[in-house]
Amino acid sequence: MSVLSALAKVEAVDAGRAVRTATVRHCHLAEQPLVVIPLHLAGEAAAPLAVLVGTDPDNPRLLVVPQPRDRVLRLRFAEQLAEILLPHIDRYADDTEPVVIDKKTNETIDRCVDAPQIWVPNQAAVTFLKLLGRSLRFRRTEGEDAVAPAIPLVGRWLTWFCDRAEHPGSTALAALTTQLCTHWTTGQSALEDANLTALLGWIAPPDNLTGPQAAARAEDPTICPPAGPATDPGFDNVVLAPLINAYDTVADDIARTRAVQRLEQALRTQLEPTWQLMWQGISLLRALPEGASVPARWAEDVRSFSYYTEIAETQAQSRRDSPTSAVRRLLAREQALERLTAAMAYDDPYVMIERRLGGEACLATVIDSEPARITLSDKGKNVLRPLLRVTTTDPFTPTVGESLHNAAVKNQQAKVLEVDDDTIVLELSGGMGRSTKVPAEGTVNVEGDRIVLARFGPNGNFRAATLPPPEETPWTHGGPPETDEEN
Repeated sequence: MSVLSALAKVEAVDAGRAVRTATVRHCHLAEQPLVVIPLHLAGEAAAPLAVLVGTDPDNPRLLVVPQPRDRVLRLRFAEQLAEILLPHIDRYADDTEPVVIDKKTNETIDRCVDAPQIWVPNQAAVTFLKLLGRSLRFRRTEGEDAVAPAIPLVGRWLTWFCDRAEHPGSTALAALTTQLCTHWTTGQSALEDANLTALLGWIAPPDNLTGPQAAARAEDPTICPPAGPATDPGFDNVVLAPLINAYDTVADDIARTRAVQRLEQALRTQLEPTWQLMWQGISLLRALPEGASVPARWAEDVRSFSYYTEIAETQAQSRRDSPTSAVRRLLAREQALERLTAAMAYDDPYVMIERRLGGEACLATVIDSEPARITLSDKGKNVLRPLLRVTTTDPFTPTVGESLHNAAVKNQQAKVLEVDDDTIVLELSGGMGRSTKVPAEGTVNVEGDRIVLARFGPNGNFRAATLPPPEETPWTHGGPPETDEEN
C-alpha cells in the first residue's frame, strides 16, 4: 500500500465515509449495459441456481434452476440464458461500418460500431461465469446427448467476455466492486471491499448512518443478502433446501409449477437488493467525467468483439493454451497493464501523485526557458531544441542523459542535460509543430509554469520481448522436435 492510499484510508475512517481518489472515470460505461447477477448452488462451483439479468433497471428477468444438480434443467437454464444474451450480442454484431485498414490500397473491412458491455457485482461472479462458459462451450450439437446450437454458442461468448475481463483496461465484462475501488477508498480491508453492500455503504451511506455503520449493517444477511454468486448459509438451510426438496418430491406438473413459483419468489428476495445496488453503483460511476484515454481502451474491446463475431459460431476456444499462446497472452496483458497505469496517471492528477511519490515523476516549476534555441543534430542539420530550467521539491533524482516526458505538451520529450542541486536543465524535442526555427505557440513552457515530468509516456515504456521464429522455438514451447542427429 502506498503512502497516499494509506492516507486516504485514514481520512475515510476519520470522515466515516469513503474518499474519492479519482478525478475522472477510468472505465467505459455503456449507455445500456447488461447487468447480470448470478447465483450458484452451495458446494457446487459450476451449478447455476439463478440469474437476474437485464438492461432495464425496472424490468429485470429472473431465470431459475429448480434442481441445480439435474443436468437437463441446467441445460434448459443455459438455453434460456442464451435467448437473452445472444440477441443482445447480435444487435451489436449486426451494426457495422467499413474501416480502412490499408491506406495505399484503400482496403476496408466491416467492423462493429460498438460492443456489448456486461456488469456483474464482483470478481467472484466473473469466475463463476467463466466456469459456466467452460461447461457449455464444448457441448455437442449432433449425435448422442446433442444440445441446442445456442448452448455451446453462449458458452463461447461467456468465455470471450471472461477472457476480456482478465485483460487490463478492458471493460467488456466489468465487476462493479473492482471499478468502485478504483475510484473510491474506504476505511475497511480489501476483503471487506469485495462485499458490494458494505462497499456502497462507505461510498454512499444511507441517511443517518456512517460508512462503518452501513458496512456493519451489510453483514446481516436478513437485511442485506450477499451479492452472489454464493448464497447465505442460513438462507440455504432454512429456505432454499426445503423448496428444492419440495420440487423433487412432487410429481404432477401443476404442483411443480407452484414449487417453482415459490422458489422464484424466495430467490428474488436474495437478488433484488443486489439489483438495486448494481444500478446505484453504475449511477455513481456515470456521474464522474470520462477519462481522456478511456475511449481508446474501449475501441480495443470493440475491435476484439468485431473479430470474435466472425468466428464465434464455428470455433470454440481451446481447453488450454499452448506454451507459445500462453506466452503471447501473458506479454499482451503485461503490455496492456503498462499502458493502462500510464494512461490513468496522465488522465488523473490523483493517480499521477502516486507515481510522483514513487519517484517515477515530479512536479517541476519552470525557472526560465530558451524557446528559440537552435543546435546541430547528429547529421549536421540545424534543429529546434529549446531549453528549460526547472526545479522540483519532489523525491525525484534524474540522471544526465535520461529522457523524460513532458505531460503538459503532447508527444514532447525532455532530455536531461544537467543536474545542479535542485535545478534541472532540459532539452526539448517533439510536440512543437512543423517549423524548424520557431516552436508553435504554447508548446514551450515559460517561466512560472508548473509541469509534470515523467519517466514514462502516455502509453508506458513497456517493450514486449521478441519471440523467436517457430523453427528456433524450443520443443518444450511448441517448436519442432529434436531430431536424432541433434541428439
